[in-house]
Amino acid sequence: MLTDRQREILEYLIQYLSERGYPPTLREIGAYFGIASTNGVRRHLEALRKKGYVGITSAASRGLEILKSADGADYEGFSRRAEIPGQRIPRLGAIAAGGPIEAIEHREGELTIDPDFFPNAESCFALRVEGESMIEIGILDGDAVIVDSKAPCRSGDVVAAILDEEATVKRLSRENGRVYLIPENARYEPILVEEDRPFRIAGKVVGVMRRM
Repeated sequence: MLTDRQREILEYLIQYLSERGYPPTLREIGAYFGIASTNGVRRHLEALRKKGYVGITSAASRGLEILKSADGADYEGFSRRAEIPGQRIPRLGAIAAGGPIEAIEHREGELTIDPDFFPNAESCFALRVEGESMIEIGILDGDAVIVDSKAPCRSGDVVAAILDEEATVKRLSRENGRVYLIPENARYEPILVEEDRPFRIAGKVVGVMRRM
């Protein structure tokens, strides 16, 4: 038998899935029912799994499968197995992790990211990394960095910067009224941004994607 809370959660999952075609995340379930921690949500889902009402198909944020409705009948709703949705963002070409290269303007296509990992996905874009100046923090040649164009950029953040109309990814540093772009590779020197040099920050680097 389902408890009242388990029944409520199951009916919420079914309604959400029927309306959107994919299940809610743990945080969305918690927010809807006022459950403070994701561990609390997991306990309810695990109880539903043990009773045969849901399947947990993967460790993904939306990896749930509805097996039975609340009355115990096999679930025949909109979609028995959920597909994990993604947010498509523009892939704008290359950015240097070395010396600056020509500014990013060319759109190479799109990249799909999980909005649970990037909650501001609508303001993000992807850039292909060329060079090794950031390898000591795990940004490698050939990676794609995810850049949030609307995130505040503070001293110490890793940013995509445009200097003299050329693009580079570096750590931003502001010291004594001066701006530096700091590499994360001991073989490279910091770049001092002179006051008369055209300079802007395209956004904050919020993630890295890599094809193995």
